[in-house]
Amino acid sequence: MPQRYLSLADVAEILGVSVGQVRTMVTTGELEGFQMGGRKIWRVGVDDLEAYVQRAKARTRERITSGAGFDDEGDAEG
Repeated sequence: MPQRYLSLADVAEILGVSVGQVRTMVTTGELEGFQMGGRKIWRVGVDDLEAYVQRAKARTRERITSGAGFDDEGDAEG
């Protein structure tokens, strides 16, 4: 059975960001996640991560078509 839920560390590795950044994304609602078990361990659904990536791609396309430039770090140029 394929893995349906990822740890914050797994998500961080996939996105190339820190676990702290992923935790912030989840606690602010930018990325949907949930806590489970007695230790309240955070998990992110594979489908939720894919939806987040698709939204990020759409935002990037909008910025590009509006003429805003971005460098490799995602910071606005100019």
